[in-house]
Amino acid sequence: MTTTPSPNLSRSSRHRRFGQRDIITHGLARVIFQDLFHYFMTVSWTQLFLTFAGFFLCFDLLFGFAYALVPGCIANLNPPGLAGAFFFSVETLATVGYGEMHPASLYGHIVSMVEIFVGLMSMALITGIMFARFSVPRARFLFADRGVVRHIDGKLTLMFRAANARQNIVQEASAQLRMMRDDVTSEGFRLRRIVDLALIRAQHPLFALGWNIMHVLDETSPLHGQSVESLRDSRAMFILSLSGTDETTGQVMMARHEYPGSAIHWNSSFRDIMEVAADGTVHFDYGKFHDIERWPNR
Repeated sequence: MTTTPSPNLSRSSRHRRFGQRDIITHGLARVIFQDLFHYFMTVSWTQLFLTFAGFFLCFDLLFGFAYALVPGCIANLNPPGLAGAFFFSVETLATVGYGEMHPASLYGHIVSMVEIFVGLMSMALITGIMFARFSVPRARFLFADRGVVRHIDGKLTLMFRAANARQNIVQEASAQLRMMRDDVTSEGFRLRRIVDLALIRAQHPLFALGWNIMHVLDETSPLHGQSVESLRDSRAMFILSLSGTDETTGQVMMARHEYPGSAIHWNSSFRDIMEVAADGTVHFDYGKFHDIERWPNR
């Protein structure tokens, strides 16, 4: 089915990756200048610094041309002409003020006053954006890149593995597991359905090292009777979300990981990463964190 974009919206397309799938959206207007904060918070550091440098040079050139419009408004202009006006604009916008060059007329004072105000406001905005980017809480949760299905306590169980890479304590951590799959209603309407999967334990009081997140595939489970083929046919995808309060900073940490149906390995098990030495010391080998091994059928 094709749709015609609204005439009020930009026809530009945007590309992003969701899970294992590339998604291209069309028909949404790009309103960067109406959403600058979100833009500055989401672009890469390289793009951020290049954008700041671009604004800085544009303002310097703009005020440099303003000084050059009235020759003689800047005393001791060196080098003469537009080049000197540009460098004086750089010094004024940055509120450096080396002292040799200075406004020599009312016009020069007015333009430099406006430029100093713009420079102070720009410095405040840049400082706020830089602080906001550095202060955003970023979880270092490690997710195994595959899930497994095996028997635990005699019950077929879907299991995912996560760890806290910082190895500090994340208090009252919680986990949510959801499945997205294609479905057809009784009316024949096709939709992408989101299904919540109940976990054996959805909270962890002290998430510091590792956590096995498990869902039992019993008669009440939406996955009861499913197989590798059925998950593939329904384009199933599992979304595992973790959150908790970092004990060190007091900030709420959140992270998620997406697993396509092909990342679920049946009759398999994660390799044990914990070993106890003869002296009682416990060792965790995260080099085997993503490893799985076959589990005998039962």
